Amino acid sequence: MSTADYTAPVWDEGHMPRALEAAGVALWSWNVDDDTFAMDPAAFRLWGLPLSPHVTFEDLSAHIHPHDRDRVRAAFAATRAVIGPYEIDFRTLIEDDVRWVSARGQGDDLGMVSRKMFGIFIDVTGRKQAEEGHELLAGEMSHRVKNLLAIASGLTAITSRSVDTTADMARELTQRLTALGRAHDLVRPLPGEEGKAALLGDLLSVLLAPYDDLGAFSGRIRVSVPRMGVGEQAATTLALVVHELATNSLKYGALSVEAGTLDVSCSAQDTELVIAWTEQGGPPVTPPTGPGGYGSRMVARAMARQLDGAIERDWTPQGLVVRLRMNRDRVAV
Repeated sequence: MSTADYTAPVWDEGHMPRALEAAGVALWSWNVDDDTFAMDPAAFRLWGLPLSPHVTFEDLSAHIHPHDRDRVRAAFAATRAVIGPYEIDFRTLIEDDVRWVSARGQGDDLGMVSRKMFGIFIDVTGRKQAEEGHELLAGEMSHRVKNLLAIASGLTAITSRSVDTTADMARELTQRLTALGRAHDLVRPLPGEEGKAALLGDLLSVLLAPYDDLGAFSGRIRVSVPRMGVGEQAATTLALVVHELATNSLKYGALSVEAGTLDVSCSAQDTELVIAWTEQGGPPVTPPTGPGGYGSRMVARAMARQLDGAIERDWTPQGLVVRLRMNRDRVAV
């Protein structure tokens, strides 16, 4: 069929409400003189407001997230000077439910009828949550890459202190990096390996093996924990936390110097498990100022969400002491 023979189907205006509902689109008009809005039922539902012939901007503003309220007011006031289409994304707060809404329209007074401008509201919460998830993942990946580079540099330094030839250096450094790879597998289990539990002592041994100068924990790093199982989810979280603590120790703490030592012990009660991470012989330590870096926040969040626990730090003159408190039942999951 040629283009000349094609006849476009006639659009049935009665289908418009169904099409708008399917697309999640809500309609609004804004009277620029009295600052009132007229909205369709979908818009009232989106804003959590009862049906009304008109609503004021202040009525809507009461449901805009306080952090976005002034920005949205300024953006709407500026739309008349915008040439062409515009889009404003903001958060609404209805009781405890936070949603993202996108307001879209045509600026520069184009299409204004009887002093009214027209546009749509769209719930874009899903898209915003996906964007935030991607940003969080990108931040975590960036942090891990920086840590891995710091670890590689630190492992090279501590390996150089215990070898005499370049061949020995290459062999031992390769062994340490291989052990680091095994530890990373505990953070991201390989396909087909999910669901397997580990012993707490084995888990800590694998995680800390790359940082041991003397081998087999013969002196520099000592681990003393009871024999107990750790579930896959808890193992992943503990691997993340221990990896972060070891990285910081290698960069700033006891593992950054030849004389430094690390002791990891554990005490178990009826409902709580406490792992004590004790560093000695390292450089002088002082409590950091401010909320801490990305790694500290990530560790605290993982402990709270995954293990119903918390992380405590004690900056003693002898060195850093970290206590990992966690719900004992969560450790088995």
